[in-house]
Amino acid sequence: MTEPYRRKSPEEILRSILKLRQGRLKVYIGAVSGSGKTYHMLREGQSLKRQGIDVVISAVSTMQRPDTVEQARELERVSSIHWFESGNERKDLDLERLLRRNPEVLLVDGLAHRNRQGARFETRLEDIRFLLSHGISVITTINAYELKDVGDIASRLTGVTAGYSLPADTLEFADEVVLIDVTPETMLERVQSGLLAGGDAWERGNLAVLRELTLRLVAEGVNSSLERHRRERGLTGPSGAAERILVAAQYHWNGSIYMRRGQQIAKRLNGELLVVTFVKPGSTLGKEQAAFRSSLQKLAERIGATLEELPLRSRRKLAGAILTYALDRHVTRIVLGHSKQTRSQELWQGSVIHDLLRQMRGVDLLVVADRTANNGERIIPARIQPNPPRAGAFQRLSGTELDERIEQAKRGRFKMYIGAAPGVGKTYAMLREGGDLRRKGLDVIVGLLETHGRAETQSQVGELEVMPRKTKQYRGTRLEEMDTDEILRRKPDVVLVDELAHTNVPGSRNKKRYEDVLDILSAGISVITTVNVQHLESLNDAVLQVTGVRVRETVPDRILQLADEVQLIDVTPETLQQRMREGKIYASENIQQALGSFFKTGNLIALRELALREIADDVDERLESLERSASLRGPWRREEVIYVLVGSGPESERIIRRGFRIAYRLKAAWYVTPLPDRSEDGKLSMPARRDPFQAMTERLGGIFRPLELQGKQAYDLPALLIAAADEVKATQLIIAQPPGKGFPGSSQMRFVKQLLRRARHMDVLVIADTGQ
Repeated sequence: MTEPYRRKSPEEILRSILKLRQGRLKVYIGAVSGSGKTYHMLREGQSLKRQGIDVVISAVSTMQRPDTVEQARELERVSSIHWFESGNERKDLDLERLLRRNPEVLLVDGLAHRNRQGARFETRLEDIRFLLSHGISVITTINAYELKDVGDIASRLTGVTAGYSLPADTLEFADEVVLIDVTPETMLERVQSGLLAGGDAWERGNLAVLRELTLRLVAEGVNSSLERHRRERGLTGPSGAAERILVAAQYHWNGSIYMRRGQQIAKRLNGELLVVTFVKPGSTLGKEQAAFRSSLQKLAERIGATLEELPLRSRRKLAGAILTYALDRHVTRIVLGHSKQTRSQELWQGSVIHDLLRQMRGVDLLVVADRTANNGERIIPARIQPNPPRAGAFQRLSGTELDERIEQAKRGRFKMYIGAAPGVGKTYAMLREGGDLRRKGLDVIVGLLETHGRAETQSQVGELEVMPRKTKQYRGTRLEEMDTDEILRRKPDVVLVDELAHTNVPGSRNKKRYEDVLDILSAGISVITTVNVQHLESLNDAVLQVTGVRVRETVPDRILQLADEVQLIDVTPETLQQRMREGKIYASENIQQALGSFFKTGNLIALRELALREIADDVDERLESLERSASLRGPWRREEVIYVLVGSGPESERIIRRGFRIAYRLKAAWYVTPLPDRSEDGKLSMPARRDPFQAMTERLGGIFRPLELQGKQAYDLPALLIAAADEVKATQLIIAQPPGKGFPGSSQMRFVKQLLRRARHMDVLVIADTGQ
């Protein structure tokens, strides 16, 4: 924690002073034109004006969209310089006029704009930097594909190109970057309603690809700010918000196998890939090792990995060196190969894997199978063709397929607004959409609304009908719940339901609000709802790691997958904390406590990154179901089967959740087997505590598979477990890290060592003990 107390250099002090005199730059970014960037920029301008801040607009294009025109109406406009290029009207900023006017804030569209020939500066970016240097703050807009690196990918995947591209690092100069996320379905609806003109991007697949690129771009920026924030506070190890994979390789023929496996994992988990090798100082590589070094360097360059060679004097210190390197670089998973040592060799020479198991905390360990010993199978990325089409239009549907199609046809449409934390504006956006749908003639009602006293949110209710709540007595207190029965009787077209993760009063129709929503959808009624990312069940442990808070109310991830549309509401931590201070999120008596706990800057940055990455993954999953080749994360060649072992301790639910997330990303079947209890006479028996684990496994879509234990002894257990994993053709075994020292840790460590020796034909993932 020394960094905050370090004495600043004169240069740093001078930079700080210059920064105080500069204007502030905020950028609204979207996937394509028409996503609502200008609307939100102008809306913020109106809000700033109400606060007494001097705001002007210039070179803003409303495209005559009614909502956008309305937001611009009361803002002062500073004339821009109009000119024409290829018959199209263009607008340049009049810098001299703006300097004379000298507002506090300028709103201007089109950061990726090239000025007319002979202008003072060639680009709008340079114009804006000039204004910032004169103390004028700027809020502006950009499409992600107008940035060079993103534009190159977008052009290759969709054919969409920018008229003018900005350098890839442009957003690094911004003080704030806010994503305006819109689903492809909403964009296509805007085109059909005449609000937007069509173009090259307006195919659902293209819109999804551009949207995912944008989500990932903003997530990377948020990750950089999170790492900077943690570094300033002297925090080490992974943040829990992003994956970073480290492959520990040798200059050996199997080094490329481990790097390829690391590449696959990094792509599927959207993580960064690092590779490290260690060599003895002063030693000269042999001819074969030098050839392998050259091969690995070329492979690293081809797959976008960072390869680093470090000195190491003693093999006994290898585990410590790997772990130190991993913690310094916030690695979440270490990848290395299975040991080929015998038990006696491990005892005599030591084992890198065993040393890592004892020392590591907060970092997972993936031990990769040596598949060259198994019929020569190699793991290499390869493009998978989409599932083969049905034999023909006349082929009869199976009973299950028929039931699924009928259920899908009857079900209402389901849309979710998701955010990183309370107060981002999910409810506001839901009500605004409900109002739009009502004006289009649909019967829209508010099934359940929690405004938390926010006047701006309450104002969006407008003329929407609000369904009275049902009151219930519980332990002498009158509590209110959504009246699901009355909604079903009323049969509106659309119902708006706030706070999806809410737990109902005992004795209600359903235990959870999301179950009420499923009933409403099954009745053919469409639902628009809100939820925070920390309420997704499989992210429960990541949220605990990030915030130190265990979220008790969760929804299964299948609810997210069931939604027809999932839209992110993105807000920066600075804006969210300001809303908190202004009393727009919690009551005044709770503000300071919230700002000092859940709403701390580091927490909000990490939660924001989790939300961005989760929705990007959701977009990618939908792309894969639409067209496998369109996935940005690449295909998964092997048919994976995940086999999860859980004990009876408190970490077991965390291991099951991790098993689900891994299986979901790898498109894998997955099984959960509870470890049996051992009696005093050495016999095995079914664990006493298994029902909660079975319920969680089945809720997340896995298969709960207890062992057949009749007459089995404790010493049979490792062989019994590996045989059970082989029976389902498991390719990856998942276990918890054993305690490092002392009884019962020593016996658990022996058990894990035995499992690793017997499981050398499959990958073994050891989930780290987080210490929480």
